[in-house]
Amino acid sequence: MVCMRNSLTLGKALIVASVLALSACADADQDLNAFVEPTVPADQLYNEALANIDAGDTTQAKRKFEKLDRQHPYSKFARQSGVMATYLAYRSGEYATAIAKGKRFVSLYPANEEAAYVQYLIGMSYHRQITDVTRDQVNARQTFRAMNELVTRYPDSEYVEDAKRKIREAKDQLAGKEMLVGRYYLERREYIAAVNRFRTVVEKFEDTRHVEEALARLTESYYALGLTSEAQTAAAVLGHNFPESKWYSDSYALLEKGGLRPLENRRSWLSVASRTLLGT
Repeated sequence: MVCMRNSLTLGKALIVASVLALSACADADQDLNAFVEPTVPADQLYNEALANIDAGDTTQAKRKFEKLDRQHPYSKFARQSGVMATYLAYRSGEYATAIAKGKRFVSLYPANEEAAYVQYLIGMSYHRQITDVTRDQVNARQTFRAMNELVTRYPDSEYVEDAKRKIREAKDQLAGKEMLVGRYYLERREYIAAVNRFRTVVEKFEDTRHVEEALARLTESYYALGLTSEAQTAAAVLGHNFPESKWYSDSYALLEKGGLRPLENRRSWLSVASRTLLGT
């Protein structure tokens, strides 16, 4: 019985050895170059990718640019392909990819002549994803940061003027979100929470269209809290900056009901905000 068991084990071992020997022979005969990606000249890859774009085949163009980046990472064509890859991703609505590729390019080549354009594409990729004020405004915040970086780092760029417009739009969006939440708290008589939101608008987004209402809401909130000096100051700042505003008329009428009038308290944070709003 022992002899039979040993014989079976020996037989299995011989079979395994035979299989391994055959595999080794097969591997030796196989051309290992088949597993190596053939190197194509950088200029050829780049021109082929451009031809693909002209033909409307952006999928192939993206592959060519990626291949170029792999095979010739330090060439001038690799830098150009980085710009084009970012653009194609943006044009295709693949904003996360455009942002990732764009950030990589700007990080590697901050002084490149196309860096400002790529930074602009990063900002636009965020901008295209901004949602209405009822939802989270992470993309508005990222738009502001990306476009502000463009303005700061590349002040002579042709994209600066549009970047500034996008910054204003992003700030208006962020202010709108603060106003929405502030009104929510005000309606529920959570006045301190409301004040914090309206104060943010006045201090951080003083150049947006929401600042008039924010000052009026501050007047209302402070008045409800019994902080009459702050309410008077908020109304005074509103009157100084927007004397013809309906919001000022409403705030004035509210104070008048309590025998008060707009009056600035120079020790209030609102006085500092007033100087900022007036540009003094």
